[in-house]
Amino acid sequence: MSAETASVITKKSRSSFYYSFNLLPREQRDAIYTVYAFCKMTDDIVDENDGSIEVKELQLTKWRRELERSVNGGSSYPLLNQLSRTAKNFQIPVEHFSELIKGVEMDLNKNRYSTFDELYTYCYRVASTVGLMCAEIFSYTKEHTKQYAVDLGIALQLTNIMRDVKSDLKLDRIYIPQEDMKRFDYSEKDLREHIYDERFIGLMRRQAERARSFYSSANDHLAREDRKHFFAARIMEKIYYSTLRKIEQNNFNVFGNKIRINRARQLLIALQIWFSHRVLSVR
Repeated sequence: MSAETASVITKKSRSSFYYSFNLLPREQRDAIYTVYAFCKMTDDIVDENDGSIEVKELQLTKWRRELERSVNGGSSYPLLNQLSRTAKNFQIPVEHFSELIKGVEMDLNKNRYSTFDELYTYCYRVASTVGLMCAEIFSYTKEHTKQYAVDLGIALQLTNIMRDVKSDLKLDRIYIPQEDMKRFDYSEKDLREHIYDERFIGLMRRQAERARSFYSSANDHLAREDRKHFFAARIMEKIYYSTLRKIEQNNFNVFGNKIRINRARQLLIALQIWFSHRVLSVR
């Protein structure tokens, strides 16, 4: 698979990834699109496949083995060979790709989370690992900037969880920690019946507070020297933070139409941040 094909996968997904990273220099952009295509295809094994859990597990095992082959000589999947070249060019640790596969695999055998600590592991694997991959592509001067990638990944995933409560229920997945649901006396039955009341608002406000704390921590760890290199990540941050704000402004009613930032707004955010970081050199 060529980098151009990876770009097509990214664009077709209608993900904010496309608007965030389309303004990067070509070499970095092609690398990001390759990483995104890998993440998307890994996720599709679980979410876009009508096979049984056993079949999906076998497919993930094969995908993992092919990833190892791509690193050690060559895979039968062109995308994985392209990914291997990208990893070598930008010195991306292969463990990040393996961890992402583990995270996606969790959706096959775990659909409830007792505590936030459990959920953190999932969020780290499916989101922070992507941030760490991208951090190597952007390049950084301060080691603690990597914590920006980790914390931002958690923040983005928590925002996704809030936004997607309704659609995740259709897949029998509840990512809101059970300990939080107990704290607000809000049951799984209430959730399935889309009960929207003060208990639910309190429950979701707690999730928003947690997400905000990770957005804040992420920014605390982004070194000033690295801000200009991470403008694309900051576009993602702004788009997702705007989604969180929209959820809050909607008083956490996520049972209606899916809350999202339209593509025109995403493009505007991308251009504003690119201009401030690359043209005005704002830090």
